[in-house]
Amino acid sequence: MTERRPDVDLDGHVRCVWRADVGGEPRTLVPDACLDLLWVDDGGLWLCGPDTSSWEFTYPSGTTAVGLRFRPAAAAPVLRLDTSELRNTRIRVDELWGDRSARELSERLGEARGPHERVAVLSAAVRERVSDAPPVDPVAAEVLARLSQVRPDPVRLLAREVGMSERQLNRRTTAAFGYGPAVLARILRVQRFLAIARSAGRPTGLAELALAAGYFDQPHLARDVRDIAGTTPRALLAS
Repeated sequence: MTERRPDVDLDGHVRCVWRADVGGEPRTLVPDACLDLLWVDDGGLWLCGPDTSSWEFTYPSGTTAVGLRFRPAAAAPVLRLDTSELRNTRIRVDELWGDRSARELSERLGEARGPHERVAVLSAAVRERVSDAPPVDPVAAEVLARLSQVRPDPVRLLAREVGMSERQLNRRTTAAFGYGPAVLARILRVQRFLAIARSAGRPTGLAELALAAGYFDQPHLARDVRDIAGTTPRALLAS
């Protein structure tokens, strides 16, 4: 997979655009609190996520795809949806935008000359929706910032800090991210573990990586990785 930053005017809502060869061996995706809008060269136009556990897919050899990854909580206002409705699902875009809009977009993508032009077409479609989209829920943005810290406060304290009950906070975060703050915190920790491991300039043991990512200890890391990625930390890093 090749990723790059989106156009400047989309940067507030889109984390990256990407292209990939997705055919051949089965692929496994690990949750990252994002939603992806993607087109596969079999003509399928999909919205994927948000996921609470890893999922595997397989396409025939030679299949390619392009996509756009929304920042956490950014898809809800742009696409006018309650993100929880898409939790752990892959939904065809024609079910969201209607047959005609999805068909026309898929046709433009199919006629585009190469992945760079396809990314531009996909970006233009999202740009139309960003232009009049309401802002990201400020509570969701605050929750994301606080839970992105290495050792965030427990949910009960987080709720108090943003001036809500735990129930209210859970409802707002579920609408924005697809799940509540406790699940979001676990997904962000696993992704932080992966990011630290990739950026380590020297060999680093799992115990050291676990502490750097915000886990209490290595068994804590192992539980989160098992529940979210369905494997062990060592196997996850190897893959």
